[in-house]
Amino acid sequence: MLAALLLTLAAVPVAGAPELQLAPAQQQDEEASDGVPAPAVAVSPDAGVRFSEDLDDDALVKAFQEEPDALGSVCVGLPEAGRLINAVTMGEDPAWTVVAPDDAWGTAETIDALTRVARAVHDELPQCAPLRINHISKREGGYLRPHQSHQAGRDVDLGFFYPAGVDPRAPKAKRESVMDVQANWELVRALASMSDVEVILVDRHVQAVLLAYARKHGEDAQVLDALFGPGPDALLRHARGHRDHFHVRFYAPRSQELGRRIQPLLALRPEQNVVIHRVQSGETLGGIASRYGSSVKLIQKANGLTSSFLKLGRTLNVPLRGPCTRCPLPPPVVVPPRRVPPKGAVASPS
Repeated sequence: MLAALLLTLAAVPVAGAPELQLAPAQQQDEEASDGVPAPAVAVSPDAGVRFSEDLDDDALVKAFQEEPDALGSVCVGLPEAGRLINAVTMGEDPAWTVVAPDDAWGTAETIDALTRVARAVHDELPQCAPLRINHISKREGGYLRPHQSHQAGRDVDLGFFYPAGVDPRAPKAKRESVMDVQANWELVRALASMSDVEVILVDRHVQAVLLAYARKHGEDAQVLDALFGPGPDALLRHARGHRDHFHVRFYAPRSQELGRRIQPLLALRPEQNVVIHRVQSGETLGGIASRYGSSVKLIQKANGLTSSFLKLGRTLNVPLRGPCTRCPLPPPVVVPPRRVPPKGAVASPS
C-alpha cells in the first residue's frame, strides 16, 4: 500500500587521562550550524525500521491520515533545516527553570532526557540553583533566532551552574572562573551517562576547568577520554560563542525515524505539508514559490502577507502542492552505545 501511495504522490506535479588537545575536527565554528557538524544526507528512504517498528507502513499511513496526534513527537528534516510535529515542553519542577517557555519545545526523547538529568543533578546537589533551560525549539520547529540549529527539537542550550550570589546573566569575571565547577561536572557526566547525547558544545576554556576538576577527583581515564579526548568522537567539542552555556544535541530515535518515514507522506495532510523557509538576501516570493513548487498566493495566505515585500531573515511557512522535492532526507538513525557508565559503575574496557 505504501509503495503505491508514494508512486501516486510522486506523480503530483511540483517544482590515558587525556590532555585537552583539540583535533581539527573539534575546532567547530559557531557560524556553521551552531558548531555541530551536519550529518551526511541519505538519498534512499529504504532504510530498516528499528525505533518505530510497532508501526508497519500501512499502520503509519493510517495513523498519519486519521490520528496524527497518536504518533507522538516527530522531527522532520535536519536540526539545521527541520521542524516539529506534536512537540512536547518542560513542565514545572524544582530541579529546573525554563527561561523562554515559548522557545522550549522539543521531541519527547529530548524532554524526557532533560527531566531525568536535571532531577539527577538536583538530587545529588540539592543546594544548587535549578538548572537553567534556555532555547530548545519553537513549538513547530523551524528557524529560531539567533541559531542555525535548534530547528527540530533536539538542540538545547543549558546555562551553567553558579554559586549563590553570582548573577548567571552577568558575572563580573570569566565564567569558568566563577561557575560552580562541581555542579557543572555533575551535569556533563549525567548527560553523558543517563541520556543519548550526540554532542555537547562548550568553549575550550570551560572544558579545561571541567577536565582538571574531574581528574583531580579521580574520574576514570576512559570516561575522560570519551568526553575530552582529542579524536573526532569526543563528546565535548569546542565552539565559539559557547563560553556561557552548554549546547547539547540529543538523539531522539523514534521521533527522528518517524520523521524520516513520514516525510514522503506529508502531502496527505495539507496542514503538515509545509516547509519553513528563512528569507535570504535577494530572494523574492516568486523565487521561493518556484523553488518549492508552491505559489505566491499560497505563501501570502499562510503568512498573512498583503504585499510581496519580504524582510531579510524572516521565516515563512511555505505550503506545498505535492511532495517536497527540495527537502533534505535525514540518514537512518543510529544511536551509538553510551561510553560513560552511571556514577559509581566501572567503565567497560574499550
